[in-house]
Amino acid sequence: MFNRIRDILIGPPLPTQQSAHEKLNKIRALAAFSPDALSSIAYANQEIYLGLVIAGAAGLSMAWPIGLVIVGLLMIVSLSYFQTLHGYPSGGGSYVVARSNLGTYPGLVAGAALLIDYILNVAVSVTAGVAAIASAFPALWTHKVMIALALLVVITLANLRGLREAGTVMSIPVYLFLGTYLLMIVYGLIRLAVEGPSAAVSAPAAVQPLTILLILHAFSTGCTALTGIESISNGVPSFRPPAAKNAGRTLIAMALLMGVLFLGSIGLTQFLGVVAGPQETILSALARRLLGSGLAYYVIQATTLLILAVAANTSFAGFPRVAAILAEDGFLPRQFNSLGDRLVFSNGILVLSVVSGILIVVFNGDTHALVPLFAIGAFLAFTLSQAGMVLHWWRERGRAWAVKAAINGVGALATASALLVVGISKFAQGAWITIIFIPLLVFIFLQIRVHYKKMAGELTLRGLPPSLKPAPPLRVVIPIFGVHRAMVDAVNFARSISNEVTAVYVELEPGAGDKMRATWEQWWPDVPMAVVPSPYRSIVGPLIKYLDETDEQRNDGRLSAVILPEFVPPHWWQNLLHNQTAWLLKAALLYRRSQRGYGRVIIDIPYHLKQG
Repeated sequence: MFNRIRDILIGPPLPTQQSAHEKLNKIRALAAFSPDALSSIAYANQEIYLGLVIAGAAGLSMAWPIGLVIVGLLMIVSLSYFQTLHGYPSGGGSYVVARSNLGTYPGLVAGAALLIDYILNVAVSVTAGVAAIASAFPALWTHKVMIALALLVVITLANLRGLREAGTVMSIPVYLFLGTYLLMIVYGLIRLAVEGPSAAVSAPAAVQPLTILLILHAFSTGCTALTGIESISNGVPSFRPPAAKNAGRTLIAMALLMGVLFLGSIGLTQFLGVVAGPQETILSALARRLLGSGLAYYVIQATTLLILAVAANTSFAGFPRVAAILAEDGFLPRQFNSLGDRLVFSNGILVLSVVSGILIVVFNGDTHALVPLFAIGAFLAFTLSQAGMVLHWWRERGRAWAVKAAINGVGALATASALLVVGISKFAQGAWITIIFIPLLVFIFLQIRVHYKKMAGELTLRGLPPSLKPAPPLRVVIPIFGVHRAMVDAVNFARSISNEVTAVYVELEPGAGDKMRATWEQWWPDVPMAVVPSPYRSIVGPLIKYLDETDEQRNDGRLSAVILPEFVPPHWWQNLLHNQTAWLLKAALLYRRSQRGYGRVIIDIPYHLKQG
C-alpha cells in the first residue's frame, strides 16, 4: 500500500542509467535555479519600502539610489560566480571553493551558511507568495500559515519526482511571471514617459528622520535580492553537457533579467509615487496603480504567488546537492549522499521541507519576521567563495589569472562590506540567530566527522594478520515465548549452524517454566531449555542478564547467536495487535555490547501467516 501511494505521489523508481536523461537544458535550468533570484523583487522591494516609509516621502525618495547600488552589487557577484562555475564545474559553490582554497574550517562555515540560507529562502519565498495573494484577497491573511504549508507540500512532491519533472513544472510559473511582469514594466515606463514623475502625496508622515543608519538598514534588507545568485554554481552537474558553458549562459540570463525586474519595479514605485495601503505589499500597490483592480491586477498577483512559491525550488535544487557534498566528505550523515528512487537526493529534500515548515509555523508565516535572518548566510558564503577564488587563480596562474583574481577580489570586498552592513543593521532584529547557528552547525559537522573517523579506525583491517584463523563454533540461544510452528524453522536453522543450542524461557509467572519445559521436551528433547525467572515481569532485562552471565562463564571468546522466531501477519495493521517482543529484543541486543566485548549475532527467522 505504501509503495502504491509513493508511486502515485512521486512516480515509480527510475533506473540509474536514466540519470543522464534527467539533466536540465538551459530553459528548464533557468526555471529550476532562477526563481529565488527573479522573485526576490517581491520581498526585497517590500523590505526596502518598509525600511524607508518610516521616514515619509523623504525616505521613499532613496529607493531608486538604493536599488542602483544593489543592482551594481548584483552584477559584481554574478560576474564573480561566472568564474566560479568554470573554475569548479563539479558544483558545491562556496563550500567547495572555500574548503579547497581557504581550508576546512572556512569551508564548513561557508557550507553551514549556505544550508541555513537555503532553508530560510524556502520559508521566506513561500510566505511572501502567500502575502502576495492575500493582498488581493484579504480574507486569506488569517489562513496564511496553512496555505504556506500546503504550497510547501506541493513543491516538495514536485522535487521528489525528479529534476526534469521539477524543471518542467517550474517552467510554467517562471516564464508566466517573466512575461506578465516585463509587460507591466514596459507599460509602466510608457505611462511614466507620458504622465511624468509624480510625488508620493499619500506617503504617511515621517516618524523617524532620514539618517545614514536608516538608509543602510534599508540597503541591508534590500540585499536579500541577491540570495539566489549562487544556486547555479552549486548545481552545475545538473546541466546537460557542456555543463559549465550552459550554466554560465544561464547565470548571465538570470542576472540580466533580475536586474531589469528589480530596477524596473523599484523605479516605477518611486517615480509614480506608489504607496502601499494596510495589509498590502508594495508590488500589489504598484500593479493596482498601473492596472487598476481588474483581471490584469489579479493575474499579476497570481503570478507573483506562483513565482514566490516555486522560488523555494532554488533551495530544493541547491540544498540537497550541498548536503550530498558535505556527506561525501564525512561532515553530514551518509544518507544525504544517496540518490532516491527518482534519481534525486530525497533525504536532503525531505529535511529541507520539514525544517522550512517548522520555521513557517514558528514565525507564524510572517515574511517580515523571517527576512532579518536571511541575508547573513548568503553574504558570508559569497565572501568566503570569492576570497577562495582569488587564491585559486593565484595558485593556478593560468591565462589572464591576474584579471580573474582582481574580479573575484572586488567581489569579495563588495560582499564583505555588504555582510558587515547587514550584520550590524539586522543584528537586533534576528540576525543574531543566524550568527549563532552557523558555528553550531560547524560544530555538528566536526562531531559527525569525528564519529566517522573513529568508526573507520575500529573497522580497519590494518594490523590484522594476512590470513585469519577459522573462528570457533557458535553457541546459539533461542528465546522462546511458546511452542508453535514458527519455532520449527528456528530450531532447525539453529541445529544447522551449531551443535550447542540452548532454548531460554523467561518466566513471568511462577510455575510457567515447568509447563513450558514439559511441552518443549515433547518436541525437542535433545535441545536443553533454561528457565530464567523474572520477578518484575520484564522479558528483555532477564534475557540480557542471562546472556552476560553465560558469556562470563564461558570466557572463550566465541561468538554467540541469538535466534528470534517471529511470525509476520499478512497485513501491516495487524502488527498493531501484537506486543512486538521480538522487535524489542532485536533493538536491545543490537545496541548493547556484552560485558567482555564478545560479539553477538542476531538472526531473525520470520514465519509468514497466511490468514490475518
